[in-house]
Amino acid sequence: MNLDLITIGRSSVDLYGAQIGGRLEDMASFEKYIGGSPTNIAAGTARLGLKSALITRVGEEHMGRFIREELAAEGVDIRGVKNDPERLTALVLLGIRDEDQFPLIFYRENCADMAMSEDDIDPSFIAQSRSVCATGTHLSNPKVEAATLKALNIARENGLRTALDIDYRPNLWGVAGHGDGESRFVESAAVTKKLQTNLHLFDLIVGTEEEFHIAGGTTDTMRALQAVREKTDAVLVCKRGALGAVAFEGDTSSWEDGISGQGFPIEVFNVLGAGDGFMSGLLKGWLDDESWEKALTYANACGAFAVSRHGCTPAYPSWAELQFFLKRGIKEKALRHDKELEQIHWSTNRRGKWDDMHVFAFDHRLQFEEMEGATNEKIGKFKCLCLQAAQNVADGRSGYGVLCDHRLGREALYKSTGSGLWIGRPVELPGSRPLELEAEIGLDHGGLNEWPLEQVVKCLCFYHPDDPSDIKVQQEAMVKRLFEASRRNRLEFLLEIIPSKVGSVDDNTTAEIIERFYEIGVYPDWWKLEPLKNENAWSKAVKAIEAYDPYVRGIVVLGLGSSESELAKSFAVAVKEPMVKGFAVGRTIFEDAARKWMLDQITDEEAIEDMQRNYQKLCTIWDNAREKNLCKQSA
Repeated sequence: MNLDLITIGRSSVDLYGAQIGGRLEDMASFEKYIGGSPTNIAAGTARLGLKSALITRVGEEHMGRFIREELAAEGVDIRGVKNDPERLTALVLLGIRDEDQFPLIFYRENCADMAMSEDDIDPSFIAQSRSVCATGTHLSNPKVEAATLKALNIARENGLRTALDIDYRPNLWGVAGHGDGESRFVESAAVTKKLQTNLHLFDLIVGTEEEFHIAGGTTDTMRALQAVREKTDAVLVCKRGALGAVAFEGDTSSWEDGISGQGFPIEVFNVLGAGDGFMSGLLKGWLDDESWEKALTYANACGAFAVSRHGCTPAYPSWAELQFFLKRGIKEKALRHDKELEQIHWSTNRRGKWDDMHVFAFDHRLQFEEMEGATNEKIGKFKCLCLQAAQNVADGRSGYGVLCDHRLGREALYKSTGSGLWIGRPVELPGSRPLELEAEIGLDHGGLNEWPLEQVVKCLCFYHPDDPSDIKVQQEAMVKRLFEASRRNRLEFLLEIIPSKVGSVDDNTTAEIIERFYEIGVYPDWWKLEPLKNENAWSKAVKAIEAYDPYVRGIVVLGLGSSESELAKSFAVAVKEPMVKGFAVGRTIFEDAARKWMLDQITDEEAIEDMQRNYQKLCTIWDNAREKNLCKQSA
């Protein structure tokens, strides 16, 4: 077995209204997330360290690809996610009116996931897991019901654990109208009968009081639980909102017969997706064979995260975050305003791994503009040649990237998107001190909301500990506003500092600057540092970062136009620190080719070949230095 959990059922794209406190009619913009209970649970459990998979269908279009890519980025196995060439991916429009009202509309007419069939269920795939989790919604239609039951029967035949999230949505059972998407309970004898027919298939059944009402056929909660117990020996977990949750292993005569876990009194901001977060934590505890007290504690905590943040899956915690929260406790009831917790949430749920960084930096602007023969049009075209050279060297492999600007390199920047390269994009006005930003960013930094999420905000700040106080204050305030705007727009942030350009430096200078930015609340995902003179300077810089942010992505070393031999020396020192992931070098790679190309002395092909050769040399120098260092450490 190589999977812990397979979920089966709904998969949609959630379009969440970005404005809080208004009607859905008044929403002006939306945030896009994955959705659907089984999809949320697969992602939520993967964040907690389980090996999760999902069985569903998505459209063979942009939204379907979005779901597949998001799940893969979360670490979910997507072998069971089938493309449906005839149907569109389901959509859900949602809003947050207040802690009780959450207007939503389901766009699910003939959608892809409701076309699931028994042919989508591979017995050998099911057998690879320890458990299967189904949701009640996919028992509402004969075709998807047949697929769900096939998966459950295979699971039971193979001795797998089975779980049901009742997940009652009256609208999706056809007992409430399109405008009643937020309705959580409508009595229906037909729904009760359908659920009760299948309750015996499960080892664990989870629902709210209202969901047990529909499963039990009565609005008296204890009687409903008893009616369910008559149909199954499963452990029943009843969610009671602010009153917590109770697990019943046997008798359901009173609440005292059940087991409870620790509760977390926090501010309720968004109730949507809370149940899927709760289920993720519960399944983690259940599959790890924890006590019900601990499993319910996990579940309650994950539910607390969900109700305190925007969106469903994006709100769920990582395992590191959950452990931190359980150990430290609540400091701020509005969890989304707990800066310490939010930093861990952000940094432990970032997408992709970048353990190696070979970055071709051609985001230069002044250097290109000063070249003889250069025009804005020619610079833009040359940067496309730079991108081609970078892609040729990367050859589809991870660990390669580019730094490219928007003002002069817009075409190359757009072409790089979706290529698999790491992409950094500068925001500073070249050479500015105090720091100023390019006009496209805007005085309120609102221009960042136009950026693709894969682009990293890169800011070069000429900062020195000995700067006059007025320059320090101005630059620190600018960097902090930019950092906060980057986070607000879900963009990673790279801070580049080059103190040697504005003052004398020693082994402590860079470390002092790093500490200062952390002190004012700036937590870069990446640091871009000039080559430090010796191991002591590197050690101090790394320790300064580790003291504040153990989850930092890492450091990349810049080139400052150095020769290959000079870079080789600096690489040999830098690789001794594991936090240094690679380099971001530009002029050493492109300068000679650019000067000749601007004067029409070489062709496009010759320029690409020259830059490709230089870039590959630097990659080899870095890789060899790292390999040599690793060999020394293991010797």
